[in-house]
Amino acid sequence: MKEVILVTGASSGFGLLTAQALAKAGHTVYASMRETEGRNAPQVAAVAAYAKEHGIDLRTVELDVASDDSVKAGIAKVVADNGKLDVIVHNAGHMSFGPAEAFTAEQFAQLYDINVLSTQRVNRAALPQLRKQGRGLLVWVSSSSSRGGTPPFLSPYFAAKAAMDSLAVSYASEVSRWGIETSIVVPGAFTKGTNHFAHAGAPADKGVQAEYDNGPYAGVADQALKGLAALEPADADAAEVAVEIVKIVDAPFGKRPYRVFVDPSRDGAEEVFAMGDRVRREMFRNIGLEDLLHPQVKA
Repeated sequence: MKEVILVTGASSGFGLLTAQALAKAGHTVYASMRETEGRNAPQVAAVAAYAKEHGIDLRTVELDVASDDSVKAGIAKVVADNGKLDVIVHNAGHMSFGPAEAFTAEQFAQLYDINVLSTQRVNRAALPQLRKQGRGLLVWVSSSSSRGGTPPFLSPYFAAKAAMDSLAVSYASEVSRWGIETSIVVPGAFTKGTNHFAHAGAPADKGVQAEYDNGPYAGVADQALKGLAALEPADADAAEVAVEIVKIVDAPFGKRPYRVFVDPSRDGAEEVFAMGDRVRREMFRNIGLEDLLHPQVKA
């Protein structure tokens, strides 16, 4: 079935790879990004050229996940163009690297805004349409860091992704009776094929950072990054995340997986998540709400 899909944060990385792969699979896909007439104008042109070259229905739409007005306008355009919206891929996010103490509270808040509050903005704009349709799919791009190995100096990002994953879990049961499915994709630490590490934010408090860099934690940052890269198999391909998302979207209604792992380094997240997801299922059975674990077909 041809779906109308919105992918957030699709100017590069997982988002762009996913938008391209979904369009190649035959869907109408909107690669959303901010500043489409500004700094991302070259990327808009590149997406249009890619769509023409491959003969696919891949479009761009202005959508800044940090702005309520921009999100509402972007969602409204997609619905106006197609009369429906079937799938949201929550991909937008940003990484930071450095000692937790050296980040200001405002920097933490900004990371939470991009990685967590952005999904709430998009949901509030999109879910009324999905609920009206009685059918839809939310795909959340989480992170193995939410439950797996957590190397030092990535705390703002790790905390934000854990919060986003927790929000996805809560939403899953609260929209299932509306006929809306949830799939959570858990990528590992891909150190190549995305711009996460290259564009990572740095601490604002350079004095505190210097104390870590020149004190007992001297060399830890370099060791952590090199260690992560060494754990990643040589054939690890960030495009595998897009492949798995295509499989989710193309699966039959009611048969889509709740959680999918794409973690070449196998940092332990799968084992820990398995326990938490099992406890969640048991809790819903124990309180008599087992039906919320599965999407309901709306008449």
